[in-house]
Amino acid sequence: MSRELQDVDLAEVKPLVEKGETITGLLQEFDVQEQDIETLHGSLHVTLCGTPKGNRPVILTYHDIGMNHKTCYNPLFNSEDMQEITQHFAVCHVDAPGQQDGAPSFPVGYMYPSMDQLAEMLPGVLQQFGLKSVIGMGTGAGAYILTRFALNNPEMVEGLVLINVNPCAEGWMDWAASKISGWTQALPDMVVSHLFGKEEMHSNVEVVHTYRQHIVNDMNPSNLHLFISAYNSRRDLEIERPMPGTHTVTLQCPALLVVGDNSPAVDAVVECNSKLDPTKTTLLKMADCGGLPQISQPAKLAEAFKYFVQGMGYSKYGIPPPWEKCGRGSVTHWPSLNETPLSPRPEIAFWTLGRAEKEIFTVVCG
Repeated sequence: MSRELQDVDLAEVKPLVEKGETITGLLQEFDVQEQDIETLHGSLHVTLCGTPKGNRPVILTYHDIGMNHKTCYNPLFNSEDMQEITQHFAVCHVDAPGQQDGAPSFPVGYMYPSMDQLAEMLPGVLQQFGLKSVIGMGTGAGAYILTRFALNNPEMVEGLVLINVNPCAEGWMDWAASKISGWTQALPDMVVSHLFGKEEMHSNVEVVHTYRQHIVNDMNPSNLHLFISAYNSRRDLEIERPMPGTHTVTLQCPALLVVGDNSPAVDAVVECNSKLDPTKTTLLKMADCGGLPQISQPAKLAEAFKYFVQGMGYSKYGIPPPWEKCGRGSVTHWPSLNETPLSPRPEIAFWTLGRAEKEIFTVVCG
């Protein structure tokens, strides 16, 4: 199983946004709409950035526990590299019920939606804005919700970027550990241990402290507890890798699975990859990266996301394929798993599992 996970070295390349253009100017052209949308299972706080364009999908994000769309995705979507995407695609950020900034506490006795119900709320969001399809980007709990949404509504999802996705129900030992730790551990500590790996908590103290303070000072603790309980009560996604001659439940759309090499979610992401169609799934392990690659390495994740969108056929909207960005002819190669890449340290190496997991597709510009 471990051979399915390949390190990726993504270097900066020439952006489509020239230095003479100001990102601020580009952002000012975007319309931002914030709405509380009533859905099948309650209200969702949604932020739509930009105007949906024709039949193009909208990028739909969903955050992890202990976060909202701002703390989970602002560093990524505010980065210069990501502007090359958001010039061409509107972005719809969804906050789980009660997780947005300034959210009031739910009344006593409120039944928080289950993870399945949170996924069932999303078609109402698309209907509200008149959206036909999305490219989903989810992290942790949000990745689970978007995967369930895609399984229920394959016609609405063109692709998925899943960061730290866990397709499995929480095991009995995990459940017991969370209950015991809940007696002795403060809520912020439980969330931090979910978001960050042990090594990262020692090596990236400042970032961990920032998120701990966010959880303490900005999140509604009772609402957060309800969201955590819903995630800990999730059921197995019950997906299986398709085999010839069998009918299995799995994702129908292309999927990019992302995990940092120091993330606590590595094993879960590998498990998810084993349950998906290898011809439609890319497994990306980001080197020297912890539990939040969209926070710690936004430029590299944006570059990978651009390649993913190109692979879906959207380079015609002004996002050139990677070989055009090298200023030279394309170099493509299909080596065996035991073969060394074309260069010992390529400027760009994007690894995709191929048929029967015996080949990797490599695009190298060097």
